[in-house]
Amino acid sequence: MKQSLKAWHPKLNEAIDFRTLISEKSPADKFMAFITEGVPLLQNIYQKGTDAIILIGPEGDFSVAEAEMAGKAGYYLISLGDSRLRTETAGIARAILYI
Repeated sequence: MKQSLKAWHPKLNEAIDFRTLISEKSPADKFMAFITEGVPLLQNIYQKGTDAIILIGPEGDFSVAEAEMAGKAGYYLISLGDSRLRTETAGIARAILYI
């Protein structure tokens, strides 16, 4: 905030367990970026202007078991495209496309 000379301070929530996160109720659309064949691109299913939660995995991606748990909790598996993105910037890189 200081470096960019912006007066907006982002809110950071406390870290929570993966199972707790996916079980929380939310009116937002829920997506999980997952590297596998046959999942749609986020840009093809996200409706601009709607609230969304996008789970971005760790280096090496989420496990198949985590993807299955998220799917059962109402998350749509999506692709962020063919580019290799770093975990810490993937969410930002994709959000910029939809703002």
